Amino acid sequence: MTPRFAITDAEIATVVAEFYAVARTHPGLGPVFAAHVTDWPAHEAKITRFWKNAIQFDRSYDGNPLQVHRDATDVRAGMFDVWLGLFDSVLRRQLPPETAAAWSTLAHRIGRGLRFGLTPQNGGPPDLRGPAR
Repeated sequence: MTPRFAITDAEIATVVAEFYAVARTHPGLGPVFAAHVTDWPAHEAKITRFWKNAIQFDRSYDGNPLQVHRDATDVRAGMFDVWLGLFDSVLRRQLPPETAAAWSTLAHRIGRGLRFGLTPQNGGPPDLRGPAR
């Protein structure tokens, strides 16, 4: 499959590393991450694979992000707004504007699905595949 937008593996890894450097020091998100992530290099490698799969259809990621976030009982739906704000700021610092915008759109779509899936009154996540190609 054709990647959603042009980006290198190194750019993905750089964005992931900077995001987690910022998130670990955030007063609201940092303690939540610290409670669940004990091996940062392994976590960053896994999330890099997640984004490579989401953007490049790489198929190197094997996981269920919604279930992981549900199992972490201290993750709340409203935290995704903060997460996305931090993520967008990293994207803008690290990438050309058009690449940052494309990745931001994808991240917000995924964030909406995770937020929706963490809201108890909802029956499940929406279709995150986006419009047909």
